[in-house]
Amino acid sequence: MNVDEFVRDTLREQAGEQRPVAPGFADRVLAVRRRRRTRRLAAVAAAVAIAVAVPLVDSRWTDVLPASVVGPEKDSVMAHPDQSPPRDMIAAGRTALAAYYTLKTVKHGADRAVSTRTYWLLNPKTRKYEKTAKWSVVAVAPGLRTAAVLEQGLPAHRIGLLDLASGQIKRWISVDHPVAALSFSRDGTKIVATGYGGNPDARYKIEGVPDWQTDARAADRNGFLVIDVASGSSSWAEVDRDTTDPNSRQDFAFSRDGRFVWTGTFTEPGYQYFDRKGNKVEAPLGEGQVPLGGAAGLSPDGERVAGDFAGERMKTSSWILDPRTGRHVTEVHGQQLLSWADDNALIAWDMGGKGNEFHNHLVLVTIGSDKVVPLSGFRMGNDGASGRWTPVFADR
Repeated sequence: MNVDEFVRDTLREQAGEQRPVAPGFADRVLAVRRRRRTRRLAAVAAAVAIAVAVPLVDSRWTDVLPASVVGPEKDSVMAHPDQSPPRDMIAAGRTALAAYYTLKTVKHGADRAVSTRTYWLLNPKTRKYEKTAKWSVVAVAPGLRTAAVLEQGLPAHRIGLLDLASGQIKRWISVDHPVAALSFSRDGTKIVATGYGGNPDARYKIEGVPDWQTDARAADRNGFLVIDVASGSSSWAEVDRDTTDPNSRQDFAFSRDGRFVWTGTFTEPGYQYFDRKGNKVEAPLGEGQVPLGGAAGLSPDGERVAGDFAGERMKTSSWILDPRTGRHVTEVHGQQLLSWADDNALIAWDMGGKGNEFHNHLVLVTIGSDKVVPLSGFRMGNDGASGRWTPVFADR
């Protein structure tokens, strides 16, 4: 067995041991939250363009490691309720806050601008978040050792594989179709990248309208690439943009088992799944019950679905659903459920005592318990305010 075969076999074995996570990365949390909040106005879809890769520079590629072999403190809670934005690592169970970012509209003329992200990436050695404005898009792989990144000036013609400890690019993957979004499969062995003809983060002004506008036609989402991280092989599927969706980002992410990709839609049911050739398919079992606001998706064991806001038995709570029927099973604390920590606990946003929905912090909530564990300090300002941070989660 040569080194390449050994790496592939190892990744397959580790993938079988790893818990499932909700599909999507990086911008998925923000995209789903925006779809929930502005459902009456404009739903935000999740998009990922897939890149055509060049051969591996180093065939000994082992930096993308599933969570089952990285991180000794799988059951621990690492909380910093006095920090917002966080400076030190936040984690619960097998899920970590792998990064977070803020958004700023940078003007490029009187009527043109770009919505630009500044990231804070978790250094796995120091367990601190380190600021970088170098990357326009970051997706963190399971294991917290590697991130896939795009440079500023979307859409990009290459994808970088970034070592999070050193901050150095280990390898560049060139792409034949320019891309503007990235997402790892739940086992970390593949990347789905969303193709765009223009920059989905570009903004423009309309005279007399105070807010910056998006333009889905100019962004021109046109398909996705699926890239095998170990071999560098890839495939392209052409998928036209959703003309009913006014949002410029219509990114793709993997289904739970990695067989399909999906994107959010402006109309009900709020999603559409595709096979690797770009053909529309039915949602896999359980995933069709994930609501627009259910960022956490299916539980690791597939027995529950994180639902949307409930607020019935508790002031701020969310539904837990049956993945087969979509029926309400129970309520759990939390304003919005973001990521599963294990089969019974989730990381969520939750409000403070004054009831301001924007004055929220990360908490750990458990099904069947009233205990709420603060994980971060409270975010300040209303949605869209300068300095408000958006979390990016990954298996550790």
